[in-house]
Amino acid sequence: MAKIKKGDLVVVIAGRDRGQQGRVLEVLTENDRVIVEGVQRVTKHIKPGTSRDNQSGGIVTTEASLHISNVMLVDPETKKGTRVGYRTEQVEQDGRTRTKRVRVAKRSGKDVE
Repeated sequence: MAKIKKGDLVVVIAGRDRGQQGRVLEVLTENDRVIVEGVQRVTKHIKPGTSRDNQSGGIVTTEASLHISNVMLVDPETKKGTRVGYRTEQVEQDGRTRTKRVRVAKRSGKDVE
C-alpha cells in the first residue's frame, strides 16, 4: 500500500529533478510509480492523427513517471519533506463506532489531508 496518494504535494528527493515540488497527478500502484505535475518532463514525437488530442502531430512534452521511493510528502507545517505514519482513531458514524486510519507527518505530527 502506497503512502502517497493522488493530489498530495510531494518533493523529489532523487534524480535529475531533485528538489522540485509538485502535485501527484496519478499513482500507478502496479509498478510503484507516480506522475508528478511539472516534474520529469519528457518530449515525445507523435504521428499526425494517432491521438484525438493532437491531430497535427509533432513534438509534445508530457510528464513521465517517477518511482515512488524517489518522492517524499511535503509536511504541511514546515513545508519540507517528511515521512508518513498512521494513527488510528475511533469515529462515530451512523450510530456505530468505526476505526479510521489517519495519515500523519512524522516531522511535525500534523495530519496530512
